[in-house]
Amino acid sequence: MRHRVAISKLGKRPAHRRAMLRNMVTSLLRHERIRTTAPKAKEARRHAEHMITLGKRGDLHARRQAARFINDETVLKKLFDEIAGRFGERSGGYTRILRTGPRLGDRSEMAILELVTQSPARQKPKNRKTRERLAEFHAGPEGDKPKRKGGRKAKPAAGGAAEAEADGSADEAEAEGEAASPAT
Repeated sequence: MRHRVAISKLGKRPAHRRAMLRNMVTSLLRHERIRTTAPKAKEARRHAEHMITLGKRGDLHARRQAARFINDETVLKKLFDEIAGRFGERSGGYTRILRTGPRLGDRSEMAILELVTQSPARQKPKNRKTRERLAEFHAGPEGDKPKRKGGRKAKPAAGGAAEAEADGSADEAEAEGEAASPAT
């Protein structure tokens, strides 16, 4: 049982794991989006969110703590000047993980780790079948389409309409027969 185990070892020795996570967080803050395996993304998210929290604090001690973890001075400056200002009102949840499916080579679960940005609200895509059903419903019984695809056809009100349909199909069959066999 893994009680009270806070970190994932990711199959790496501690020094390698620490260096890898520092590089991943630095790349995430530089590009604002990285593609990696899902377990690595979950582990890197912890450190990235901590760095953004340090950036929001903004004092000298926080800057020195972040500088111990982030490899690049330009990324450190971007963190404290741009990224921390973007998340000023937000109290946590600065990153999101989007799972992208398995990798082709070894079926490892891949994910995109990105910084959350204020994007416009997405509209829910409408299902094509739902649109068709609504159109059929609004067309009503007088409409061209039946209420359901597999539903029964409406019975004609007068007996003459059924006979007219039968006569019309017979006339069409005769016309097709004449068109199919040219005059000899």
